[in-house]
Amino acid sequence: MFAFLVRHRDGPVLVDTGLGPSHPLIDRLYRPKRYSLSDALAGLGLPVTDVRIVVNTHLHFDHCGSNSLFRGTPIFVQAAELEAARQEGYTVADFIDFPGAQYQQLHGQAEVAPGVRVVPTPGHTGGHQSVVIDDEHGPVIIAGQAAETARQFQRQQAETDEGVASLRSLRDLIPSRVYFSHDLAVWEQ
Repeated sequence: MFAFLVRHRDGPVLVDTGLGPSHPLIDRLYRPKRYSLSDALAGLGLPVTDVRIVVNTHLHFDHCGSNSLFRGTPIFVQAAELEAARQEGYTVADFIDFPGAQYQQLHGQAEVAPGVRVVPTPGHTGGHQSVVIDDEHGPVIIAGQAAETARQFQRQQAETDEGVASLRSLRDLIPSRVYFSHDLAVWEQ
């Protein structure tokens, strides 16, 4: 699972926050190898407190596990996703609701910083969203899990018909490159 840092003139934008702290069920079922998000950001010379905006593509535990590092920081998520995440069994409740959580609930497409917008891409979850960054060579997309892999993105393969439509809408943006939450490969035009 990847988190993505967008260096923006108005301050860093972080897309997803990863697994977060140890959790008995997650550790038993998945046996993940964790990397500290704080350490990763520090390795880039960036303290956690410098992050100006967090965007969660969706609120499964592996995408929002370190949200609590960003108390008081705006966290952009689709309202439908936050509502679903607060239902029993959807994710780890403590990863979502914590003191100082500042969710900015969206209802569709929105610009979260100049040249950085989120677009709804339901499929993997009903409230999934992807991030589109304006670039001189064409839009750069952080797809989250709109597609699991670059190959699936290329073939427009998704878990649901709604997901296929989401991939088609991302492809229609004619991106120069696309990044995925669970695939090292990058799709390039």
